[in-house]
Amino acid sequence: MERYNYGMIGLGVMGRNLLYNIADNGFSIAGFDLDGEKVKELQDGATSEMKVKGTGTMEDFVSALETPRKIILMVPAGKPVDAVLESITPLLSKGDIVIDAGNSYFKDTNRRVADLASKNLHFMGMGVSGGEKGARTGPSIMPGGDLEAFHLIQPMLEAISAKVGNEACTAYMGKDSAGNYVKMVHNGIEYAIMQLISEAYDLLKRGANLNNDQLYQVFKEWNNGEMNSFLIEITRDIFQQQDSLTDGYLVDQILDKAGAKGTGKWTSEQAMEIGVSIPTIDIAVTSRILSAYKEERVQASQLYAEKEIVSPENTELFIKEVGDALYLATLISYAQGLALLVKASEEYNFQIPLKDVVKIWRGGCIIRSVLLEKFYSAYTKDPLLSNILLDKDISVIVKDKIKSLRKTAAYAASNGISSLGIQTALGYFDAYTTESLPVNLIQAQRDYFGAHTYQRTDREGVFHTSWQTAND
Repeated sequence: MERYNYGMIGLGVMGRNLLYNIADNGFSIAGFDLDGEKVKELQDGATSEMKVKGTGTMEDFVSALETPRKIILMVPAGKPVDAVLESITPLLSKGDIVIDAGNSYFKDTNRRVADLASKNLHFMGMGVSGGEKGARTGPSIMPGGDLEAFHLIQPMLEAISAKVGNEACTAYMGKDSAGNYVKMVHNGIEYAIMQLISEAYDLLKRGANLNNDQLYQVFKEWNNGEMNSFLIEITRDIFQQQDSLTDGYLVDQILDKAGAKGTGKWTSEQAMEIGVSIPTIDIAVTSRILSAYKEERVQASQLYAEKEIVSPENTELFIKEVGDALYLATLISYAQGLALLVKASEEYNFQIPLKDVVKIWRGGCIIRSVLLEKFYSAYTKDPLLSNILLDKDISVIVKDKIKSLRKTAAYAASNGISSLGIQTALGYFDAYTTESLPVNLIQAQRDYFGAHTYQRTDREGVFHTSWQTAND
């Protein structure tokens, strides 16, 4: 009986596309799904060159694999993963490897690593970014966990991942659930950048009165320059999509209520838990929640009638300033996410290599951008850099664009155009680059009403004061 190199459980669009990608690169692979129709679709869609096998039962699936078995799960996070593990682990043998390629919560992955290790099995969490197309043609892949298991699957991962030059967009992300954690933060940064792009769109549309054709040209020019990135590229294309149900553009018919999955919220929760400031990511999550208050927003807009928006005097200059503001706010969003990875690596002993993180994000993934080349250079010079804003070459970029960020934020605020992402990016930058913050007053207040103590600037130690009530 022929044995297959890999197995895939979960043959939805992502799982099937990733499976075909693996098969395209010369590996044989068996697939299983509880839905028999998806197994049939797998077989029907495979080319004659692919060594692909659909299986009807878990037992047939496991027996079709060579040992040590290397099994990839592409199923929804949470209970579905545990259900698969419960059914498959009794069929596995010592040294077999199970790889969760979904967006699982990192603490769940830690639990599963320990559970399978007690059964002499390897378990890995592996982030995959690039969407359906990326899964088929080359995603960014973020594996973490057992290093021995990683080395066994490394040749396959390097073969199927996206490439930048001759470099594969995959690397070992660190111990335990580091792969899931890196993917979680990737998605948090993605939330922030998407929020910032939407705000830039709003400023250009309502401020400069650009139509969709003009917006297409602006984003096309941005994508042809220093802002080249996947998200700018697809935004460009969105402005040209005609609506099949009306005579207009599709983007104008889409309801302004954004969906959100768990990874953005998890990123914010994690930052709070381990004490890292990521306000632009936080506000992107909050903004999606706020967008769901559609009926209330309609009522409020009628109650608080908007004043007329004053168009900029120089439209061409305004477009450039908004572009520079978007670029810098995006850079600051990356800085926040990467700072979270630095702290998490210390907190959980992940040993995450930041240089490799930005290296594999350069291709295949949703947040891929030429800007990451600059980060890669920075982490190559200093792998222990705590915040990308501390790099001198990055500081040159920031200094060049900070005036545009300030002017754009001021324009939005004075004209009543919501720009929560832009404002928080600027606020983060100003706080991070301020030697003395007014938090001394907060510490005095906390000690006044709660005896929480404080530290001093002129001597070591912890102090408490019996505060006196002022005599008026």
